[in-house]
Amino acid sequence: MASSKIINAKSLKFFEKYLNNASPTGYEWEGQKIWMDYLKPYVDDFITDTYGTAVGVINPNAKYKVVIEGHSDEISWYVNYITDNGLIYVIRNGGSDHQIAPSKWVNIHTKKGIVKGIFGWPAIHTRNRGKEEPPKLDNICIDIGAKDKEEVGKMGVHVGCVITYPDEFQVLNKNKFVCRAIDNRAGGFMIAEVARLLHENKNELPFGLYITNSVQEEIGLRGAEMITQTIKPDVAIVTDVCHDTTTPMIDKKKEGETAIGSGPVISYAPAVQNKLRERIIETAEAKKIPFQRLASSRYTGTDTDAFAYSNGGVASALISLPLRYMHTTVETVHKDDVENVIRLIYETLLTIKEGETFSYFD
Repeated sequence: MASSKIINAKSLKFFEKYLNNASPTGYEWEGQKIWMDYLKPYVDDFITDTYGTAVGVINPNAKYKVVIEGHSDEISWYVNYITDNGLIYVIRNGGSDHQIAPSKWVNIHTKKGIVKGIFGWPAIHTRNRGKEEPPKLDNICIDIGAKDKEEVGKMGVHVGCVITYPDEFQVLNKNKFVCRAIDNRAGGFMIAEVARLLHENKNELPFGLYITNSVQEEIGLRGAEMITQTIKPDVAIVTDVCHDTTTPMIDKKKEGETAIGSGPVISYAPAVQNKLRERIIETAEAKKIPFQRLASSRYTGTDTDAFAYSNGGVASALISLPLRYMHTTVETVHKDDVENVIRLIYETLLTIKEGETFSYFD
């Protein structure tokens, strides 16, 4: 690769725009349009499906198919119940964290546009300090300034409206990227950058490359389950986020030890095909890309599982981006890790030969 520095001004501007756009699970298409517009100069064709997954394709006529994948959706809330005095109770759309909700601003998405609201919380003076009530789904509620249920309806808010946080992209201490929804629009960004590098470096691949930005991962890997049946890939390299376990209140004996700034995280799990994982590790070592290791138990909890167990079995592996404060509005990653995940996927692709099965029996 020409330079160890990958993220340039144009790509950073795209990353910021892409992160700041709301793409809650089930409503990803506006973010997908931003992503496809950026990717368009670097691919030959696009595939989209009914639920919004987008795939940029290089060499669409090749029989041997390799997927690199991230997911495009972010956690959110649904309006679930509106009280007579105009307060709104919610349910989750994905793994939204009830404990971070109090005092947060929200955007409620309606046909009339965005309605602003706040998760209110009782003043400290009014609470029983000897028996503090923690935030829970049944006691957090949104105030949109309406006097009653009728006014809520007139503002365009109804049961089923989706709710996101408005927090936007910032850089912390020059090299930390902070935003909501880095899980996992960072993945979409990184695979797009791989496509850019392949184009700029004029790499000719001996296979079809399917740069896949799946929907609905946060509610059970659903987008990946759908699109893998369409693509029918031979190989899949998935990228998602994993936990930085060096911050307080995380048990390393349970979660393992991974840290931002220490490199991409390579997973061990039943769904991870061992020969493909070893190819990734060998590539990292040969190209002097720092990496970390993570062991999962029965499943990775990422789209890797959906690809691996599809179409009679697809050789799949997972390269993760370590992240602090997952499923909060201040998710934090290190710029060096983002670049090194991009480098590792890019360099691994250059080692894959047409027709490789990664079979244990060859």
